[in-house]
Amino acid sequence: MPFAIFALAMGAFAISTTEFVILGLLLDVASDFNVSIATAGMLISAYAAGVVIGAPLLTPILARFPRKQVIVFLLCLFTVGNLIGALAPTYEILLASRLITALVHASFYGLASIVASQLVSEDRQARAMSMVFMGATIANVLGAPAGTLIGQAWGWRTTSYACAALGVLSALIVAFVVPRVKTEKPAGLAKEFGALLQPKVLKALALTMIGFGGTFTLLTYIAPLLTQITGYSESYVSALLLVFGVGMAFGNPIGGWLTDKNLDTALRATLGALMVVLLVIGVFAQVALVMPVLVFLFGAAMFATITPLQVNAMKAAGDAPVMAASFNIAAFNLANVLAASLGGMVIESNIGIVNLPYVAAGIAMLGLVLAFASSAKRRDSTIMSAA
Repeated sequence: MPFAIFALAMGAFAISTTEFVILGLLLDVASDFNVSIATAGMLISAYAAGVVIGAPLLTPILARFPRKQVIVFLLCLFTVGNLIGALAPTYEILLASRLITALVHASFYGLASIVASQLVSEDRQARAMSMVFMGATIANVLGAPAGTLIGQAWGWRTTSYACAALGVLSALIVAFVVPRVKTEKPAGLAKEFGALLQPKVLKALALTMIGFGGTFTLLTYIAPLLTQITGYSESYVSALLLVFGVGMAFGNPIGGWLTDKNLDTALRATLGALMVVLLVIGVFAQVALVMPVLVFLFGAAMFATITPLQVNAMKAAGDAPVMAASFNIAAFNLANVLAASLGGMVIESNIGIVNLPYVAAGIAMLGLVLAFASSAKRRDSTIMSAA
């Protein structure tokens, strides 16, 4: 892979570290501003909301400008958001800073995916995209834990400064390393949004939300599952989450490789693997010796799905790939929010957390059904075109 793709992955690492690091610092933030844990938790919800808002707000405006310069601008805006957070005198300003950094998320990943695909030959485009998402994987494995340690040692504001520094470094690397790439002139806002409203694009976005929704239905509550059902002490959870992160790093390039071979096969294989892993977790949730292996496979299956789902949305959009790529990132985050709410309702109901993996597997199965339906329709369309 060209080094420029790893420069884009550096930006993804910075952005995703900021997204996830707050999880380990909520108690510190709540104590500093004298707010409840539930109130501090809105910092997570605000970020997810910002990602969903940022796709329709920024992407249509920025899509008309040279892609490299836009990526540098987004990383600079991301840096400003982190600096505001580091200096925030009130909780409300910190909340606003999270919203600012989140606005960057969908547009950055959408544009970085497109640029990465432009830097390699056609038969390696999905793998190039998967390398950008590898930045998010490393953020989960190393960035967020390191940021949490820094925040606990020197205060959460130090972590925000560190994330701002990552933003500056990423912007400089992209500016000097990533070459200029072709930027197609947008067809116009009306046509861009019209392309997104095509049934095949809406189906692709729905597939992302439902297929990935199965992941977050369980992942949001993986810690209580491991402690309450499997029987691990809380001290082991961090190590198991590290195993999950290693699994993500393993599955990410597999998803890219499969997508380069055949998109439909990649969608069916990755969503099928996710469904099976979730079912097996349900069966063996109370067996402590088996769960580390299943946690690893869960991480691998989860991240293997990302590249095919992203490419699926971009291909469906035709002449509006940047918009589709950004909106698909928003769909991932919307799936996060909705699935977390569903998982919470399941836990509080008579179904209980012990059956949560089966509910998650059911959602993944629905995504798999949609994947089979979309591939069958594509095959029929190809046959009709040939005829």
